[in-house]
Amino acid sequence: MRLVALALALLFAATAAFAADTSLNGIRIVSPQLVLPPPTAMSAAAYMTIINEGTTPNLLIAVETDAAMHAMLHETVIGEDGIARMFELPPLIVAPGETFSFVGGVAHIMLMHLNDGYKVGDQVPFLLTFDVAGEIPVMFEVVATAPTGK
Repeated sequence: MRLVALALALLFAATAAFAADTSLNGIRIVSPQLVLPPPTAMSAAAYMTIINEGTTPNLLIAVETDAAMHAMLHETVIGEDGIARMFELPPLIVAPGETFSFVGGVAHIMLMHLNDGYKVGDQVPFLLTFDVAGEIPVMFEVVATAPTGK
């Protein structure tokens, strides 16, 4: 699979201890993190911040990783009853000069049907596909807790 080759390339490019921010084709990815799920969990959440440093809008149209069978963009909405519910997001538009943060309580990348064996500090390859910027390989660091939103 192309993600295996991508993983090897990124492994050499990434630092040993931390997932590196990535910048390519006017898109910058900051603090990519995958929250370590409990041992028997079938799903997990990943977080990052996307900054469009280019001059045209960019649409995030796909997220792929060998860490899970499916990766979807989700938002978290707190209902009037105080219960948090998750909803799948449509492809995400990031306008020039704008920032979108996937943080706990706001939005996340939902990973379903996980492959196991990850531990805190591991680096996990993802491939983000944008309509204008194209494919952007990103290493996500496995962390113990989710970043929180405002």
